[in-house]
This record gives sequence, structure tokens and C-alpha cells, in this order.
Amino acid sequence: MTTVIDPPAQERPSAVTTRDIARAGATRRARDSRVKIWVGTVCALAVIMPVALAQLLPLPSPDATDLAQRRLPPLTDGHLFGTDQLGRDLLSRVLYGGQVSLTIGILAVVVSGLIGLCFGALAGYLGGWTDTVVSRLLEAQLSLPLLMMLLLVVALFGPSIPVITFVIAIAQWPEIARLTRSLVLVEREKPYVAASRVLGLGRTAILLRHVIPNIIKQASLVVLLLLAQAVLLESALSYLGAGPQRPFATWGRIISDGQDYITTSWWLVTLPGLVIVLLVIGVNLLGDGLRDRPARSPGKRRGLLHRISSRKEEV
Repeated sequence: MTTVIDPPAQERPSAVTTRDIARAGATRRARDSRVKIWVGTVCALAVIMPVALAQLLPLPSPDATDLAQRRLPPLTDGHLFGTDQLGRDLLSRVLYGGQVSLTIGILAVVVSGLIGLCFGALAGYLGGWTDTVVSRLLEAQLSLPLLMMLLLVVALFGPSIPVITFVIAIAQWPEIARLTRSLVLVEREKPYVAASRVLGLGRTAILLRHVIPNIIKQASLVVLLLLAQAVLLESALSYLGAGPQRPFATWGRIISDGQDYITTSWWLVTLPGLVIVLLVIGVNLLGDGLRDRPARSPGKRRGLLHRISSRKEEV
């Protein structure tokens, strides 16, 4: 009786075709993630780069008034965004005002990220009364109306840039703390933490050297997404008159000053609003794309497709 021996596994033709891989859910998610990252990066940089380089661009002073050229429409007499009700160049005011808004937003998310990471990590790793106190603080703050709380604090301490930055940071730290706590709760039960205890490491050393480095990537993505929220909160405060006072020209104040002329000079409100929308969409798409990005790199996926195609050709 003759025994049939199957060929080695590496010589068998694969039943998975390149079309199957291209139509797989993981491949679609990876493709969507790359599209979000590219689109989000382009939209965010289209706002951030001109704002950062505003002082190097050939722009007039944002505070230079010329009543003879007030409310000029866009693309008139060298004014790309037109002029406002006092004859000031609107593009210059938007870019210089963006420096204030972005500075407040970036500082606020950095401070809120540090506070949320510290409190969330301690609550998740130590547990006990530390977890109870932090959880009650989170629940108490999340139960308060956000905008009303911000307006109250600004009214008490004054609408200065440090106060507004700190207020927005305090308003945002619960979201980072909740995520950090849940991630640390998962990490502390993993074998490497038990092995670190056996080796004699203390709780502080384990938390700082092993647990936090493993969760910092997920927490940083939430901080990135909160940047858009911080810019919106600052713009809302400035629109309501509780933002940085003059001579600072923030995006919310520019929209507030131009709302009385919206029926006759639409660009005074529409163009600054579009800049805010473009930045928020860009940051959100970038954060979503980075969050959904698969662990396997595109180069490895292309290598897998190439190996499958080569195997089919050999067969």
C-alpha cells in the first residue's frame, strides 16, 4: 500500500488571495486610518503653520486701523480675508489671535494631561482610599455644568491668560484621569508587574518605570483630542467676553466683534469660524487615525501581499 505524503506547508498554495486581504476588515480599518491621519495632518498644519509663522509673513499690524478701508470684502486691495469694522486686516487678526488661542489650548492640555495622568495612575495602581477619593472628585466635577463653572471661576479671579489656561486644564483633567485609571487597572494585573514585585521593586518604581510607559501612548492620544476641545472652550469664553482682554485678539473675540455685521459683512464671522472648524476637524481626524492605526506596519502588510502573490505565481 502506497502512502501519500502531503507537501510541506511552505510549498502549498495559499487559499488566501490578495483580493481577500484587500477586502478584509482589518485592511479597511488600516486604510481608513491612513486617510484620517493624512487628512487630519493637512487640515491641522494648514492652520497651525500660518499661525506659528505669522510674525514672519508680510502682514500688516493686526491693530492698525484705517476707517477709509473698513469692511472691505475678501481679496480686495491686498486683503486676503478683507478688513473688519475698523479697517484692520482680518487675516492678520486671525493669525495673531490664533497664537493666543493655540497657546492657551496647548498649555491647558499639557497641564490637564499631567494632572490627569498622575491622579489616574495613583488611583488605579494604589486603589483603596486613594481610588475612592479620586473617583469622588471625578464624579463631583463631571456633575457640574462645564461652561457655567468656567465662567464662575473667570469672574472670580479675572480673565487673564494664566487663569483661563488653568481653568480649562482643571475642566479637562477628569477625562484623562478616568482613562488612565482604567488602563492602570488592566496593567497592574499583568505578569510583568508581579515579576517586578518578586524582584524587589517598590510600588513607586513599578508605576514610574513599567506601568506608566506602557499606557502613555493611549493617554497621549486623548490629550491630543482634548486640544480641539480646549481651543473651543477658549473661543467660547472669549465670545462671551470672559476671555483674554484687549489688546489680545482671540478667535472668539473676533467673531463676537463681527457678529453685528453678519448680514452685510459675512466674512467677519464666517472666515474666523472656518479657521476654527478646520483646526478642530484636523485634530480630531488625526487623533482618530492614530487611535485606530493597527499595530502591524504597512511595510509588513505589503510584504505579506508580496509573499502571497509570489507563491501563487510559483504554483
